Amino acid sequence: MSTLLDTIAGVRSEVCALHAELTRYELVVWTAGNVSGRIPGHELMVIKPSGVSYDELTPELMVVTDLHGTPVDGHGTVEWGNPGLSPSSDTAAHAYVYRNMPDVGGVVHTHSTYATAWAARGEEIPCVLTMMGDEFGGSIPVGPFALIGDDSIGRGIVDTLTASNSPAVLMQNHGPFTIGKDARAAVKAAVMCEEVARTVHIARQLGEPLPIDRAKIDSLYERYQNVYGR
Repeated sequence: MSTLLDTIAGVRSEVCALHAELTRYELVVWTAGNVSGRIPGHELMVIKPSGVSYDELTPELMVVTDLHGTPVDGHGTVEWGNPGLSPSSDTAAHAYVYRNMPDVGGVVHTHSTYATAWAARGEEIPCVLTMMGDEFGGSIPVGPFALIGDDSIGRGIVDTLTASNSPAVLMQNHGPFTIGKDARAAVKAAVMCEEVARTVHIARQLGEPLPIDRAKIDSLYERYQNVYGR
């Protein structure tokens, strides 16, 4: 039977490995961006440390925090091995999502170029691709402008996504945040968000993209989420 320490080690390894997907798909530069994962069955999460380069990340450097973003270390022991590094500057936002969206097991934030360009305009990405119907169930919405450092970004994410099928939100003037049932699903959503942001941007250079009827979007989403790949 897996112990809490085993579970933490597994989530640390997964979250560390998933950061390589952000660089692989060119969603981040330097130390920007982050992946977090919920520790199943516990009021804990694992997130990237602040200011550490992606090529220097190891599972041992991933920071364990409670769901208010406070680093924890095995009830005063060193057995969890928190590295003494500060968690990501976006930790408060991730923690707020986990506290208020219990089905979410992973959160990702990037500054990927095309999705962030839409966020800079404060404009949702319209659902003009069947891929968007499948993955996002409609347009990718825009969340409110919010400053980093407290729960403001997290509140904007939760308020926006609670009313949407989308696992992605474009926080105005900031960039995309994505959620998923686990960290891998949240990373997939971040990759797909950037892909459709780029494609729809290019389509607009050629002319006005054709909208998809709401009923067809709902049909695409229902099939992809509940039938495809089963």
